[in-house]
Amino acid sequence: MSTVELGELGDEATTGTLAEQVFFRLREAIVAGELQPGERISEPALAGRFGVSRGPLREALARLAERHLLERTTHLGARVVSLSFPKLIDLYHAREALEGMACRLAAERATPETLAALEGLLDNHERRAPLHEGAAYVQDQGDLDFHFRIAQASENPALIPILCDQLYHLMRLYRRTFVAQGVRSKTALREHRAIVDAMKERDGPFAEQLMRRHIAKARKSIEDLYAAQLRAGDVKEE
Repeated sequence: MSTVELGELGDEATTGTLAEQVFFRLREAIVAGELQPGERISEPALAGRFGVSRGPLREALARLAERHLLERTTHLGARVVSLSFPKLIDLYHAREALEGMACRLAAERATPETLAALEGLLDNHERRAPLHEGAAYVQDQGDLDFHFRIAQASENPALIPILCDQLYHLMRLYRRTFVAQGVRSKTALREHRAIVDAMKERDGPFAEQLMRRHIAKARKSIEDLYAAQLRAGDVKEE
C-alpha cells in the first residue's frame, strides 16, 4: 500500500494516478518551503518517503520540471528551482502580457455571478486584519486568489493552463520567498477593485490596460528592491 503523505492537501491530491498524487504533494512541498530552492532531489529518499516506486516518482518529477519548479542539470540531477530577481522580473513581464489578455477576455465573457463573486472576494481580502497592519498582500491559493480567478474567468482553454498551472505555482513560490512587507498592499487592493469595475462595464480594452499597469507596478517594486540590494551588496548581479 502506498504511504504517500497527503494529509493536508485537497481533493486533487487524493484522486488520480499515483504519479499525480505524488506530483501534487511534491508541488506543495516546494511551494511551502519543505523543499528549499536549490535543494538537490534524492530519488531514493523521496521514493522511501512516499512509499512509491521510481516510475511514478520520475513521472511526477518530470511534470514539476515542465512547470519550472525543478531544474535538471547534466551529471548533477534534479534540484528545486533556484530563485533570483532577474528570473522573477522575467516572470512579471510574461504575466503582464498574459494576464492582461485574460482580463480583457474575462471582461467580455464573465457572467454577472462571476463578477459579483470577484467583488465578494475583494471584500474578504479588505477585511483581513494583517492587510491593515502593513503586512504583504499574500492571497490564499486557487479560487481565493484574485489573479487565478481572472484567468479562470477568461474561459480560454489555451490561456488557463499556462496561467493557472504552469506559471501560477512558480509565482506562489516567489511570493513566499520574495514578497516584502506590504508597501503596496492597500494600493494593490484598490487596483484590483478598479479592474473589476472595468469588467463590470464590459470594457475589455480598459480592463486589460488596468491589469497590465497593475502588474507593471508590482514589477517596478521588485526592480527597485533588486537595485537597492545590489547597491547594498546583499545580492550579486546575474
